[in-house]
Amino acid sequence: MRNAFSRAVIEKFSQPSCFFLTGDLGFMALEGIRDTLGDRFINCGVAEQNMISVAAGLASEGFQVFVYSIGPFCYARPFEQIRNDICFGRLPVCLVGNGGGYAYGSMGPTHHALEDCAAMSALGVKVLVPAFNQDIVPLLSNIDSPTYLRLGREELPIGYSAPEHLTWRCLLDGSAGLLVALGPLAGVCWQALDSLDPKDRPALWAVTALPLDNIPVEFLRAVASGKTLAVMEEHIAEGGLGMQLVYALSRRGIGIKGFLHRHALGYPSGRYGSQKFHRQECGLDEEGVAKLVRELVTKQ
Repeated sequence: MRNAFSRAVIEKFSQPSCFFLTGDLGFMALEGIRDTLGDRFINCGVAEQNMISVAAGLASEGFQVFVYSIGPFCYARPFEQIRNDICFGRLPVCLVGNGGGYAYGSMGPTHHALEDCAAMSALGVKVLVPAFNQDIVPLLSNIDSPTYLRLGREELPIGYSAPEHLTWRCLLDGSAGLLVALGPLAGVCWQALDSLDPKDRPALWAVTALPLDNIPVEFLRAVASGKTLAVMEEHIAEGGLGMQLVYALSRRGIGIKGFLHRHALGYPSGRYGSQKFHRQECGLDEEGVAKLVRELVTKQ
């Protein structure tokens, strides 16, 4: 997705009011932004806390600012500066964390972004998690407050086109409950469910933004009618989509008949490997989706 993001910045944010900061990262992806923005593309080096403070200073002068790094170096290492310099002033800085979830694979836990949505949500930062490349432009269309963009790898099934972006989209109809997936995992679920008869699969919803401000009435009615709810996210359980969704439903007085949650489990085997390896360990791959569907069917 980082190449799609780079194209979006060049297309929509090449005006003189835009600055782009990177922590010495982006090789083979950000060269186009560098060439387009010129002096307004700043390599801040391996100094993430300073980079955030520079971004806050630019934003306080009215500039649109993007800050780019590998996920944990974007939200975890400079957490205090995000809180104090950006969030307290509600500055419209867009933090871009590349490699959501286990995307950096065998580089290990220092490079994995498993609690980023929770950490940023706790500060009141708007969290954007595109499911498909085409989601990036509409998600970036209104950066008016502290924002965190979590980039992953597009998982769109081969031969398919993603429907027009909405922060809540129903990708597949189905009668066997409801399955809600955060960002790119929606594509994994889509691939696993597409060949099933609608009566044997859940309705699949893709979510691309937190907090959950615009839950569709259609979805709320389905939950209220007694449909079992399942959530899949490449994020720890605490503070992620699952918890935020259950909280949002409870605030609306909507009870849940049954709830299944598949999420990042850390490192069950104590080993590190590819993103595929970690997803398998956590039940977040296509086989995990199939197992989840079997559970949903028995609970309907």
